[in-house]
Amino acid sequence: MEEDVKKRLSADSDGLLTYEYIANHIDTVEPELPWLVENMERVDLTGQFVISAARYLFAIDPEMFAPHIDRLIKAGIEKDREHRYLGDMLRQMYGPDYADRAAELSASDDNFRRIYKRLFPTSAI
Repeated sequence: MEEDVKKRLSADSDGLLTYEYIANHIDTVEPELPWLVENMERVDLTGQFVISAARYLFAIDPEMFAPHIDRLIKAGIEKDREHRYLGDMLRQMYGPDYADRAAELSASDDNFRRIYKRLFPTSAI
């Protein structure tokens, strides 16, 4: 990544520019993803773009991008205080029947458990 691009993305106010960079350079972005994810964690205060990036990378290649997706999900859990984006992420990543499999998924996936508890705090899980 060129320094002028990095400087521009460092000034990103909410994560949108960084998300767009990832989407527009998906074929070559993998080496820069640690820095890009860190930048999104720093600037995205609502979780909108960290969750969008996690969903996008999951749709492209969940195995190849797994470490970055995990980090973005963790940031999204912390940032999405109003729970605007977490529900859509659950449906996409765990399937529309995630609620029926909540106990199983909670036992095997810490991110799922944390999201589910955020969205359904009175749940028995």
